[in-house]
Amino acid sequence: MNIMQSNDQYADDTTLAPEQIKPGHAKFVGSIPEMYDRHLGPLLFEFSAADIAERIARHQPDARRVLEVACGTGICTDHLWRNLNPEVQILATDLNDAMLDHARENRKALTNVTFQQADAQALNIPDNTQDAVVCQFGLMFFPDKAVALSEFARVLKPGGTLALNVWDDLTVNKVAGIAKDVIAGFFEDNAPDFLTVPFGYSDLDPIRRLVQGAGLEKLEFAIVETTVERPSAVSVARGFVEGNPGILQIREHEGVDEEEIIAAVARAYEDEFGPDFLQIPLREIVVLAQKPLA
Repeated sequence: MNIMQSNDQYADDTTLAPEQIKPGHAKFVGSIPEMYDRHLGPLLFEFSAADIAERIARHQPDARRVLEVACGTGICTDHLWRNLNPEVQILATDLNDAMLDHARENRKALTNVTFQQADAQALNIPDNTQDAVVCQFGLMFFPDKAVALSEFARVLKPGGTLALNVWDDLTVNKVAGIAKDVIAGFFEDNAPDFLTVPFGYSDLDPIRRLVQGAGLEKLEFAIVETTVERPSAVSVARGFVEGNPGILQIREHEGVDEEEIIAAVARAYEDEFGPDFLQIPLREIVVLAQKPLA
């Protein structure tokens, strides 16, 4: 894993407006949580979860209360639990009940962890109560990002740490860009466009304004690069086809065979990353900030 400090290559002020986030973009329902956890988890989320948990452990070694927002199936929750003080109380929240149900069923060993449904823009948590707030790849989905950041700042204790991350764009994270392009090739119009959201919010200036606008300070950016090895192109393809709400858009079209799409995406992955034990490069942006002591 390679970590670089921020630079000016992300200076363009291009963001997704709230009205561009369609209702289907947040529906992780049905079999999606299982496909997400099984096929995308080892590729996209494990390395990032380990990284962000280690950062929280360094910045808040004595943390007793930690809020995780957009916890999904609990991958980052697991890493927080393993890295932080055994007595820490972790409240892991998500908007999607299906993701939380999967987390509760599969993360039963995590003592002192509560999985709870919550809207990041309206947290039912008292002011100044959390030593840290963690949000792994959730910011991109919030319709009103400024409100969400203000909520994070509100619940943090003075001196508490915010840690969040976002993906770099589709041209850098080719594994997602390839999936988007191959899937689009099966549609004459109205192609599934889910992947434009998680991989469409990588400009630093808007994020900087959001964090500073929430009243947080000591803002740090880190560019984290890694290469993840995966043994099966089909597994990665299945994750990108069936492990996110894009599958709901695919299934809206009659005559489209999702297994045929998965096979086509897998072939493209083998061409790009190698037929066996694929070497897949990824890049994320990590953001750290602190609530002022006074």
